[in-house]
Amino acid sequence: MKTVVVLGATGKVGCYTALHLKEVGFNVVAAGHRKSDNGFFADYGIPYVSMDILDEKSFDVLPQKDVFGVIHMAATLPATMDGYHPKVFVESNINGTMNVLDYAVRVGAERFVFPRTVADVYYLYGSQKPIPAEAPSRFPLNSDHSIYCITKNAACDIIEHYAAKYGFKYYIIRFANVFCYHPNPTMFKDGKKRWTGQRAIIEQAKRGEDIELWGDPECKRDVFYVKDCTQIIEKMLTTDGESGVYNIGNNMPVSRMEQIQGLIEVFGRKDKPSRIVINRNMPDSPNFCLDISKTIEQLGYEPRYDYMTYLRDLKHEMEINRFEKLWGKESDYTEGLDDPK
Repeated sequence: MKTVVVLGATGKVGCYTALHLKEVGFNVVAAGHRKSDNGFFADYGIPYVSMDILDEKSFDVLPQKDVFGVIHMAATLPATMDGYHPKVFVESNINGTMNVLDYAVRVGAERFVFPRTVADVYYLYGSQKPIPAEAPSRFPLNSDHSIYCITKNAACDIIEHYAAKYGFKYYIIRFANVFCYHPNPTMFKDGKKRWTGQRAIIEQAKRGEDIELWGDPECKRDVFYVKDCTQIIEKMLTTDGESGVYNIGNNMPVSRMEQIQGLIEVFGRKDKPSRIVINRNMPDSPNFCLDISKTIEQLGYEPRYDYMTYLRDLKHEMEINRFEKLWGKESDYTEGLDDPK
């Protein structure tokens, strides 16, 4: 079995990735900043190590030889930042990534996987024309994502340099919103805590309340599930696709109306289904579609989860909460939070 180190394994995508790679036959080592995973990964036959990507000595707890791939998902995200602390992005995304790269070179890793943000092509939002994987980066310089984009782009340039100098393959994933289950139904916007849009609608649907749809109900975007994302990462380790940037997506865009209708069907009350109230005076949320032709052609990727299949699997994950030992319960995150509206 080839050994793969997953950094950021206690995060959403990192955790699902570690579990999936173990399931398909890799020897996985899960690493995270948390002191303890409460024995979660051991339940799946995966060793967990606590380490800090900003501490070079911390890498000594990881395997020091025979590492095939490094999956670098460790990061600080604007959506999880309480307040606004831009230096944290510089430290994590630039200094931390260089430490990870030095480790990958030292252990002779052949593959390196790293996510970048779709916000780096914000100027191409608002169109149904698919955004190509090689689209140049350009984004607003006055948002809570600006420094995040700048540092992510710098990290990608550094990765490309290391790959050219040391001869490993690198795969950079352009991340849009990757939907998955986590008991935390909140996020931070401009440093303030609030319900995520989807989880707020789920709660309203459960209570049979009216749900307000803002803007154009026919506006479409990809709704991409984490279990297709982990499939792409698997293929980055098992195929011979060329190094570079790869978009994620499923080529099955869903309108805003269809999104809410699906949530009502899967999560709503059968005796009192929610009504959808359209408010065209409110702004649309940004929409975009990513061109995944390169991901299909180079990696052999085939999307498996359409929107309704994803929602039913999401509901199942919510009901069994197999991540409770690692992430806790929803009530751990919602105390003192206003009802979703």
